Amino acid sequence: MITAPDVFEAVFEAHYVEIRRYIGRRLDPDVAEDLAAETFLIAFRQREHFDSAMGGVRPWLYGIATNLIGRHRRAEVRRYRAMARTGPPPDDEGHDQRIVDRLSAGVTVDRLAGALARLSKGERDVVLLIAYGGLRYDEVAVALSIASGTVASRLSRARTKLREVLG
Repeated sequence: MITAPDVFEAVFEAHYVEIRRYIGRRLDPDVAEDLAAETFLIAFRQREHFDSAMGGVRPWLYGIATNLIGRHRRAEVRRYRAMARTGPPPDDEGHDQRIVDRLSAGVTVDRLAGALARLSKGERDVVLLIAYGGLRYDEVAVALSIASGTVASRLSRARTKLREVLG
C-alpha cells in the first residue's frame, strides 16, 4: 500500500521523470516541472484513496497528470495551432544541415500539430497517453476513468481523423 510516506517516496522516484516528460510533451516544457510536482502532491494527498484493484500506480499518476493537463487545455490547443502555423521551435545549433533537417521535419510537425489540435480532448488524451506515455489500452482506461472499449473507439476515431489530415 502506498499510504506510508517512505513507500510513496519510492513511487515518486520510480515515476517522476516519466510523468514530467509526458507533461512536457503535452504542454510547454517550462510548466512540466511544476505540473509534475503538482501531480505528485495531489497523489500524495489522495494516496489513501488509491485502490490497487482498479489498476497500478502508473496509470493512476497518468490520470492525475492528464486531469491537470486538461486544466491547461486551451493553452495546449493554442500551442498546437501555433506550431501548425510556425513550425517546430528553433534549434540552438546553427549548423546548415540541422536547418535543412528542421525544414524537412517542420512540414510533418506542422501537419501533426494541426491534426492534434483538431481532435477532441478525449481523443487527444487517448492518443497522447499511448504515444507519449506508452500506456496500454487498459492503463489508459484506468488513467482516464473510462471503459477499455471507449479507449479503443476514441483511438479509432482519432486515427481516422489523423489519416484524413496526414494522408
